[in-house]
Amino acid sequence: MESVLGFAIFAVYGTFLLILFAYGINFLYLSWLASHQPSADPAPPEMTRIPYVGIHLPIFNELYVAERLINAAAQLDWDRDHLEILALDDSTDETSQVVRKAVEYWRARGVNIQHIQRADRRGYKAGALAAGMEASRAELIAYFDADFVPPRDFLRRTIPYFENPRLGFLQTRWGHLNRDFSLLTFLQALAIDGHFMVEQVARFRAGYWFNFNGTGGVWRRAAIIDAGGWTQDTLTEDLDLSYRSFFKGWHALYLRNVVAPAELPVTLSAYRRQQHRWAKGSLQCARKLLPQVWRAPLGLAQKIQATLHLTGYMIHLYMFVMMLLYPAVIYFMQRSPELFALWGIGALFNLTTLAPLMFFSVAQAQLGRGWWRKIPYILFFTALGAGLMPNTLRAAWQLARGDSQTFERTPKFGIDGRNQTWVEKKYNLPLDAAILFEFFIATWNLATFWYALQSGNWVMAFYAAIFCAGVSFVSSQAILQSLRERQYAKKQPRVQPALDTGSADVNI
Repeated sequence: MESVLGFAIFAVYGTFLLILFAYGINFLYLSWLASHQPSADPAPPEMTRIPYVGIHLPIFNELYVAERLINAAAQLDWDRDHLEILALDDSTDETSQVVRKAVEYWRARGVNIQHIQRADRRGYKAGALAAGMEASRAELIAYFDADFVPPRDFLRRTIPYFENPRLGFLQTRWGHLNRDFSLLTFLQALAIDGHFMVEQVARFRAGYWFNFNGTGGVWRRAAIIDAGGWTQDTLTEDLDLSYRSFFKGWHALYLRNVVAPAELPVTLSAYRRQQHRWAKGSLQCARKLLPQVWRAPLGLAQKIQATLHLTGYMIHLYMFVMMLLYPAVIYFMQRSPELFALWGIGALFNLTTLAPLMFFSVAQAQLGRGWWRKIPYILFFTALGAGLMPNTLRAAWQLARGDSQTFERTPKFGIDGRNQTWVEKKYNLPLDAAILFEFFIATWNLATFWYALQSGNWVMAFYAAIFCAGVSFVSSQAILQSLRERQYAKKQPRVQPALDTGSADVNI
């Protein structure tokens, strides 16, 4: 009986190991594709006319960055007779006053800019974007979230590509305003660089479907309408709309050399919340879109790539199952020596754990940075990624029980340099009760690590140590930052920007 149970556990473990092996191989494949692509973007065609362009800025309680965004949008280089700017303001705090002042300032200087406020936040960001469509007459629409600062020449470098009448959307690369603010922001920058310099480059240039990232890109109005518009049934409306436009036959373009800088979350709680929303939204899109992908008249390679793309966050769920099985696998390896042969095969598949190292190293190499100096940070980010596993599990659990539409914003503090602080500002998040689950995961992996060492299983000990270190880092940083904010709050009242409602002066 014990032998049967051992083989059953190894069968389950081996199944999930094979699944993760497939993702790892695909990481290596995308890295290879990206490293063999020309560095230049496709040349833009000559413009035959000046299209009417809209700049849509979804804003919700962004007291510290809303003005910065509006100032940047108002100074974009485009013919003013063919430009509109819509500040889609769903704010419920003082942000609306900041937005109103900035809009008045630029309108007085001849900029066609409007401040649009809804009676309610139905549909969250997707609802705001849909409202913007109704209020807009632009044929091309550029989207920027509140934490972005688009460069002045953004439209000049992107709009000409829409001479192609089948181009539905265009995505540019995200840059980082506060990359070197802290270890956390530096690690986030590495992750985002990997997505934009490897995954987006490889998928676009190999002809696979890729996604609009919600900001830092341009859409053709006709493509949005043809694909069904901005819908509210997922938390990643950008990913959803991207695939629906592909189903309708629209094309997409990715420009790696046009960069739209953005502010990275500076607190662990904010970063964890952002990743939680992205994970839940991606899982929603996978559930919604995968049946359509496999029914679509696409080649097998295209369907496989779309599946791996949409289910990327499932990696954390597979890792969780394997993590739970580690002690049983160690036990039965000791009790049933014949299982060592299976373990030897599994060890070969485990080599794909090096895939993230290749993935992120290629990204840094493509950016012309000393990638070999980044290897310790990349390895540390691998642990951080493992540490976010409980965060994704919580998203999957909420989705499974029907809690799928709760929108949680990622707070931003206007941090774009090293000598700034966030502790005295609004929007700091309370310590999440989910940290108790993280403590359980960390303790489980610490016990597995000790058990693996006692059993002489160094590979299992290594993986358990990675999981334990990652989860411990995430939870400890959240606690330390929460304590720091609370200590500051006890010493003095929270500082808020002064709002002069009688003046329209704006800092530019």
